[in-house]
This record gives sequence, C-alpha cells and structure tokens, in this order.
Amino acid sequence: MYDYGAIPHCKEHGSALNFGQDEMFKEKYKQLIDDGFCIIEDVLSEQFLNRCRKETDRLCQSAPEENRNRFQSQGSMLSAMSHPIFAELIAWQKSIDALKSMGFKNPTFTDGYIISKPPHSPKLFWHYDWFAWDDPTVYYPKPQQVFLMYYLIDTMTHNGCLRTIPGSHLRHNPLHNHLHNPHAQEISMAEDTNRPEFSTRPDEVDVPIKAGDLLIGDARLLHASHANQSNQRRTVITLWFQPDFCILPERIKAQMVAKTQTVPSNWPVTAKKMVTDLHPRYNGQAEPYGRILYKPKPRHIGQT
Repeated sequence: MYDYGAIPHCKEHGSALNFGQDEMFKEKYKQLIDDGFCIIEDVLSEQFLNRCRKETDRLCQSAPEENRNRFQSQGSMLSAMSHPIFAELIAWQKSIDALKSMGFKNPTFTDGYIISKPPHSPKLFWHYDWFAWDDPTVYYPKPQQVFLMYYLIDTMTHNGCLRTIPGSHLRHNPLHNHLHNPHAQEISMAEDTNRPEFSTRPDEVDVPIKAGDLLIGDARLLHASHANQSNQRRTVITLWFQPDFCILPERIKAQMVAKTQTVPSNWPVTAKKMVTDLHPRYNGQAEPYGRILYKPKPRHIGQT
C-alpha cells in the first residue's frame, strides 16, 4: 500500500528535508510544493548571461527553416547539447546549491532546450511535461522532475512571460480535460490558436522574471506563455533535473536514463565531465515508462 501523502527520503543522502537555518529556502520549497513553482533571484552573472545571449542568438538565427515552422508556438526547440557553453549552465554551482538548500540531495540532469520566441510570435500552448502518470508515486507532493528556466532578458506579459495555474501539479483542473496530447505537432505549429490549449484561463497567473533569475517548476504543473509582442527575441533555456533521483521508482529511473541527452564527443573534456557527472545512473532491469498521458488522481486517494 502506497502512502500518497508521504514524502520519501533518500537513504544514501540523508533526509529529503534538511534546511538548516535558511528560512528563505524553506519558503522556496514550500512555494514549489504548494504552487508548483518558485523563483530564486540573481543566480546568473551578467557576464555569463551575455555569453549565453550571444551563443543562443547565433544558434537560433542559423536554425533550419523546418525547425522554425515546426515550433511556431515555442519559437525554437534546440538541444542544450548544441554548444559546450551550456555545460557551464547545467553545472552552475549556485543553482545546484539552491536545489540542495531546498532539501534535494541528489539532483541529476537529463536534457535541456533553448526555447526562443522571435518578435511578434504567438502564445505557447498550455501543457504539462510529465509522462509517467501510471506510477502511483505521481501523486506525492514532492516533484520527481523539475524544470530550471533561465530567461536571458527581463520577461513580462508583453514579451512572453510564463503563465501558470498554481496547484495544478497536484489537483485536477478543468483545463486537463482539454489537453489530449501535449506537444502534438498541430499545436506546436499554432495552426488554430482558438483551441483550448491557447485559451486564457480564469485561474492563471503571470510569472514575470528578471534575466539571471532561476525559475524552478514541477514537471506536472500546467503552464504556457504569453505571445511575444515585442520587437526583441525572447529566449529561455530550460533544463530538466530530477531533484532526488535516488528516491525515484525503478521504472521512472529507467525512463530518466533513457531520455538523457548524449554529450557530443567533440566537446572539451572539462565540459563533458560537467554534464556527465550530473547524469542519472541506473543499472537495474526495470522497463522504462513510455509516453503516458495525464490521468486524474483516483477518487479513493483523496485530495492533496
């Protein structure tokens, strides 16, 4: 029998909650559990931001036309393995320390993307990013996977800031009934922006953010973004972490390892090590979950 309200701990790394005296990170953890997201301010340096801006602009400008057409809603969808500068971001110590200060003792990294909305581009559709909804532990409050988002410019409503529905990572929302296949091609291409996936929701909130801040969000959270109505490209780098890999069920461990991006062989040795040191490792025989879409919490479990 699973205890759906429990928060497990990782035996290899101690208690899942070990805040010490840091009240700020206690509050950030609470926000992540309650709302599904939180912001850590002033994580990246301006110097590093400028380097990321330069490289992402170059990559986005040289992206194939078919990539831009395929991802009209997102803008671009380029792998974080596109350049070794992103190894520095993946292993950014201040971000790793933030996760650990929030009580996550075994963070691992699997994959990342450069998502860049060009000027005057449409909304990003509503979606979630978790695809192991058959596993009973999916109803734990503690996230099994989180996004780390780094916006490279100050981002507000007019230039495409994030929109979320707080609490939708733990509670069924009417919008769930309309999200039949998140990331489907016809949605990514924004062929019909009158679909529910592009709608304005009564319970949504905007999440404006400054360049260099870190936005951490639960993979189960319903989120979208506003259209970029500005004359400037709006780029976010999204990295997927498993904050406590060691406590994950066997099939989810296998799923995370299966989706891990391969580090290019021609990267510098130091950059490769930065990333591979954070890769999850699993030597068991469990079958990884496939793409299992959202399922509401069974009635007998009760509400979180």
